[in-house]
Amino acid sequence: MAFNAPAKMVALVGNAGVYKSKLSVFQFLIRGFMAGAYIAIGGALCTVCVTGTAAQLGPGMAKLIGGAVFPVGLIAIVLTGMELFTGDCMIVPMAAMMKRASWGDVARNWFWVYIGNIIGSFFYAYLMCVGPFVTGQADGTMAVNAFGISAVNIAVGKILTYKAVGGAGVWSCFMKAIGCNFLVNIAILLAITADDVIGKFFGIWFPIMAFVSSGFEHCVANMYFLPSGKFLCDWYPAVVDKIGGLLAANGGLAWSDVWFWNIFPVTVGNIFGGFLFIGVVYFLMFRKEVPQD
Repeated sequence: MAFNAPAKMVALVGNAGVYKSKLSVFQFLIRGFMAGAYIAIGGALCTVCVTGTAAQLGPGMAKLIGGAVFPVGLIAIVLTGMELFTGDCMIVPMAAMMKRASWGDVARNWFWVYIGNIIGSFFYAYLMCVGPFVTGQADGTMAVNAFGISAVNIAVGKILTYKAVGGAGVWSCFMKAIGCNFLVNIAILLAITADDVIGKFFGIWFPIMAFVSSGFEHCVANMYFLPSGKFLCDWYPAVVDKIGGLLAANGGLAWSDVWFWNIFPVTVGNIFGGFLFIGVVYFLMFRKEVPQD
């Protein structure tokens, strides 16, 4: 299989950053919407596949199975040219560091892609919560099924377990986000390194499987996971008492908790992981070797 040497890989990242910096707001939003939905597809598949798995195979195998199916989202994004905030944390700043785009272009890209990702992820969360996560009952009502219960438990684990320990929870969430985007952008680099579809597929799959199986935090994935749990708790209050524990103690999930205890610190951690730990590091290592053409 053909592949690009590291210096050329960095040059190609810069080229991609220049291209992304020049897109219109409409393109950012529509491509961001699709990327948010694609990540949510992976998150929904992960939720379904891990349901009941830990009890039968153990928590480690459940994590591995979830990690094995989640990468479908990033594979679709990279191969179809959509816009994902966490990938753009590395790609567009690379063009700015090469002085081929401005830092204003970086901020513009990040802002509008982030908005598009939110809309796409929330849309898919709604789709799942009125579809596969609920089942019709004999009395003519809908009830949360086993997959929906799993979705709520995932949201609780990503919000209330951090809230329960305060500042230590925010720090844990932040560090998990750094680890996540470290791996996500390694996946992006490996995809750019490969010149064929099979190479890109496996270059993306292994790092993303590693980040999900390790339990790291991805802000766009959480734009799907957390609203899914929130919607189900709001629309079917009985699920709060059924699950109990932290969920019942907090009276369900609040939107303020969704943002403060997860998405905000995860977003900042993802920026650190993608921009500083991958983008800046690879630019410094290979800037003198980057081909001029």
